[in-house]
Amino acid sequence: MFTVIFGRPGCPFCVRAKDLAEKLTAERDDFSYRYIDIHAEGITKADLEKSAGKPVETVPQIFVDEKHVGGFTDFEAWAKANLGLYQ
Repeated sequence: MFTVIFGRPGCPFCVRAKDLAEKLTAERDDFSYRYIDIHAEGITKADLEKSAGKPVETVPQIFVDEKHVGGFTDFEAWAKANLGLYQ
């Protein structure tokens, strides 16, 4: 499965999402991810809302296999439910 994390510099939840994705990448052969800095790439909140299909207020915004999961807390819960993650 391929995960995309949209984040920005200085965002503590973005760092946590990246750390979790790194852990999953190291532990699983079927998981990889890409982190996208929305400021560096010129991605706006409106762009993220279009991709997510609903309003977004915060980053990170995380997609697994192109399906919107949500923010860090949602991603962590998804990983626990779907990948057996125990932190």
